[in-house]
Amino acid sequence: MNTRKIGTEKEEMACRFLIQKGVKIRERNFRCRQGEVDIVGDDGEYLVFFEVKYRKSTSKGSASEAVDYRKQQKICKVSDYYRLLHHCPADTPIRYDVIAIDGEQLEWMKDAFAYCNRKAW
Repeated sequence: MNTRKIGTEKEEMACRFLIQKGVKIRERNFRCRQGEVDIVGDDGEYLVFFEVKYRKSTSKGSASEAVDYRKQQKICKVSDYYRLLHHCPADTPIRYDVIAIDGEQLEWMKDAFAYCNRKAW
């Protein structure tokens, strides 16, 4: 199975899990010039931007470790554009979560990182 197909399968797995937990999925694979966010959803009062990461094994590190600062910055830029595009009020509570899948073990990391949209020079 190729990596694109595996990624799609794991995102499906993450969506099913989130829906079971009461998350309303707004959009999947939101893309813009700034990058991509895997899942955008509502969890209670929060607008949540989800990054799904999968690792077949932890020999090269865990899935959660793959969401480094550069990736976090990109997700924050995409979230800015998404909120602008969808006319989200400035006081909308925002959260950045990671769905880390190591093998078949899924972990939902709520509030995995804080907003960070500064250029790393």
